Amino acid sequence: MFAAGKDVPHVAAALEVSPKSAYAWRRAWKAGGEQALASKGAPGPQRKLSETQVRTLIRKLDEGPAAAGWDEDQRWTLARIRTLIGRMFHLTVSIATTAETLHRAGYTPQQPIHRAAERDEQAIEHWKRYQWPAVKESRAGWARGSVSPTSPASR
Repeated sequence: MFAAGKDVPHVAAALEVSPKSAYAWRRAWKAGGEQALASKGAPGPQRKLSETQVRTLIRKLDEGPAAAGWDEDQRWTLARIRTLIGRMFHLTVSIATTAETLHRAGYTPQQPIHRAAERDEQAIEHWKRYQWPAVKESRAGWARGSVSPTSPASR
């Protein structure tokens, strides 16, 4: 647009940006041409794992914790995945970096449902059906009162 001779306010309006940004872009364009306007990528530090490494990690995660040496519990935790990243790629990453990497790959946090191994579903249903109604019955005839010594209801 600058090469076509458009002025800065028209460029800003057309691209729906502030005039300040458009003036900065024009200065960059004059100094370095179209290459100066090219994206420099996402701000912030470079990612620790490349896309290829993330794909390799996901394949390893799909094999399960037992395949990676954790036999006692078949759940992936961030600490375990962090250890796995260290073993596979010889990198030390934080738990936050591990979580962010998994989020980028489409994983979401999961909370396992812990239930007692001795849980008796029939006993629970029996209790809900026959005992709970008796426990939760309303107090018929019970009248609300006041504990205030100045309240007429307590005299």
